[in-house]
Amino acid sequence: MNEDEDFSAIVRADISSRFDENDSSLRPHLLQDFLGQEGIKKNLKTFIEAARQRSEPLDHLLLIGPPGLGKTTLAQITANELGVDFKVTSAPALEKPKDLAGILSTITERTVFFIDEIHRLKPAIEEMLYIAMEDFELDWIIGQGAAARTVRIPIPPFTLIGATTKAGSVSSPLRSRFGFIPRFEFYTHEELAKIITRSAGILNVQIEKDAALLLAQCCRGTPRVANRVLRRMRDFAQVEGKGLITVDIVDSGLKKLDIDEMGLEKYDREILLSIIQNFGGGPVGAETLAISIGESMDTLEDYYEPYLIQCGLLQRTPRGRIVTAKAYEHLGLKASDNNSAQGTLF
Repeated sequence: MNEDEDFSAIVRADISSRFDENDSSLRPHLLQDFLGQEGIKKNLKTFIEAARQRSEPLDHLLLIGPPGLGKTTLAQITANELGVDFKVTSAPALEKPKDLAGILSTITERTVFFIDEIHRLKPAIEEMLYIAMEDFELDWIIGQGAAARTVRIPIPPFTLIGATTKAGSVSSPLRSRFGFIPRFEFYTHEELAKIITRSAGILNVQIEKDAALLLAQCCRGTPRVANRVLRRMRDFAQVEGKGLITVDIVDSGLKKLDIDEMGLEKYDREILLSIIQNFGGGPVGAETLAISIGESMDTLEDYYEPYLIQCGLLQRTPRGRIVTAKAYEHLGLKASDNNSAQGTLF
């Protein structure tokens, strides 16, 4: 990596750190304050209490679900509820086995170690992790060539929490080592309205009950999106209103942000329109579709498609993606308009 790349990496890390700090102000710190995902919370509360009573580390957890649903937050809450240290990293940041060894050699008893995007672990690091998860030991090679030998270094018992948006990409050997594998679901409008109201209180801004519910309906079932859009509504209310987020402020603000009544953003509608205009409504492969809209396939599959599928606007089939009749209706088009759809969609 050259000096320019080093500098860029430092800048990205600094921006990411500041974003996390800004976002963390809205994150709940205890399980009782975490809204939604009731089934997961109920089970996790039991497992945490059992681990505390036995003074043992919690079993390893694998959190599965689309981005922005609270996987990182729940991992932090787990550490808080257990009263233990919390270490966090992401799989792409672990480039060599020594990176993982460096973290695990400094953990304390029952530490919660969180790895985001765990499906992106490199094979050599994943194999080292197997032994650490099961035996609480590190395999380390000392010496070189014919004199090389492997030694096992004990580490304190810990809890690994992995998060992934692609459950199918997590290898079977790694997946089998987790004791609890909950799957996060999109939030209901009522749950999001409660989250928005809570966040508004933390941000010191007032929001009408009906405005919170209207905003919740347009936030993709995702708390991260809800908090992001709430901040923009706060700006509109401060500059264009009297500091109170009303239904009118939300309605006007969503139009300015190009977010429609189903929570679809400009890119969501462009994806649907591209399939209709360029591929006759489908089927079309993910790679071809990503190229046609100028977006990466990972972003298409991880961020845009889950919500479009959840809304019943898009289908994944063995032959590719297909736009549904509901999508035509939402866009104000007819199925016969496949190759002639024109104009704006908002």
